[in-house]
Amino acid sequence: MTTLGSGMMNSIFSFYYVKLFLNKYRVSEGAFHQSQVVYMVWNALNDPLFGYLQDNSRVPCCSQRRLSILYGAPLYSMAFLLAWFPWRSYTPGDWLGGLHLTVSLCVFDGMLTFVLLAQCALFAEISSHHQNRLRLIKYNQVASLIGSSSVLFCGLLSRNMEDFAAFQGFTVVIAVLGGGCMVYSGLHIESRFDNKGSAPGSQGFVDQTSSSSSFSFSSVTSMMWQILTNKDFQLFVFMNFFQVFIVAFFNNFTMIFTEHLIPPNVLPSLAKSFMYGAGFICPQLLVLSSQSLLQSLGYYRIILYTFYAETGMAVIMLALGPYHYYILALFLTINMVIIQATFSLFSLPLADIIDSDLQKYKRSSPISSMVFGTNALFTKPAQSLAPMLVITILNQFGYEELKETGRDSDPSDLESLHRIMFCLVCLVPMCVAAVQVLAWRPFSIRNSHTVDTKYIDG
Repeated sequence: MTTLGSGMMNSIFSFYYVKLFLNKYRVSEGAFHQSQVVYMVWNALNDPLFGYLQDNSRVPCCSQRRLSILYGAPLYSMAFLLAWFPWRSYTPGDWLGGLHLTVSLCVFDGMLTFVLLAQCALFAEISSHHQNRLRLIKYNQVASLIGSSSVLFCGLLSRNMEDFAAFQGFTVVIAVLGGGCMVYSGLHIESRFDNKGSAPGSQGFVDQTSSSSSFSFSSVTSMMWQILTNKDFQLFVFMNFFQVFIVAFFNNFTMIFTEHLIPPNVLPSLAKSFMYGAGFICPQLLVLSSQSLLQSLGYYRIILYTFYAETGMAVIMLALGPYHYYILALFLTINMVIIQATFSLFSLPLADIIDSDLQKYKRSSPISSMVFGTNALFTKPAQSLAPMLVITILNQFGYEELKETGRDSDPSDLESLHRIMFCLVCLVPMCVAAVQVLAWRPFSIRNSHTVDTKYIDG
């Protein structure tokens, strides 16, 4: 239910916020970059901070995963609504629009991190069995499938944000539904480790670990160092950084690229709405249909093969050129699907890394939130770097001046902009996937799907 609620809100936020602030609120490039830099710093720091709090705090709303979701859900929903309601009628380059973007990004990400870190930790802590984790992945993808359909219905009802009042009304409905789903989850779910200290005969266990649960600088640095020196963790983080980058690249700019590169007489607004919806719905269908492959091949090989596929598709599209519009639309959609589907599997290697850390350091309970938070410390900045880099490149070719006039602009200027857009669409995923292959190949935890359990469920 947490996945269902967060999926509805996250899909809409990541898909629409860049176009909203650039094209409707008309935020300047400088203000956009400033907002992204602030967001990048906050985005990186809040994950390990919340991770440490959730793994070590004695305050129930932080230490118990269920309560973190329960109390964080209403604030998460309210944070989601911040972006969609302007604080006044903005003029081009209005400083308040830039401040609005900064506040919206930071508040939304803060609440997203607090709630979803607890959910990610639950994934690793509910069970150590690979089959059970695959079952959780399946349930998670069903919820994501339903939640991500919000992009499709939002596009249909608001005509891809052209009817802004309808768009705003739809986001209010999504906030209520999403918050309700997460509250339900917070009322009913719990971790095996939430009540471990109160189990019979566990008093000595509590006394033994109480000093490590205090907020000491030495305990933080010790655990962080243990996590950071794990070679598999290093490889995963490096690969995941580029995955976060490419996910943000397609989520933020697919709509903009499609509107510029594919003429409306070739692909009308209704068809584009279904195309955008497919990019968010089909990844879950792909993961659900791949359960047998995950059991037989394991996530390591599947992730590696998708990187090869992404590189090959980009090379073919670049060779074909920008004027095969239907193939280009298919290429954009398939890329969104494969990249997001692959990203959905990343909780599996992280869970195995957590298991490995638990065994290596003989911990009484896994430091799941810290591992997920430390991973986010290094990967989340890619969410800001992707839009900053793309907007900087596009504005060098006149996007800031052309985004209002569109196809009524000078044909030569428009052609230059479209050329660089097409190059970005092909070269970015090709280069990113090639780097990911190099980073992922040395990863050593490759056969966890053949191991029944790594530690005994308590």
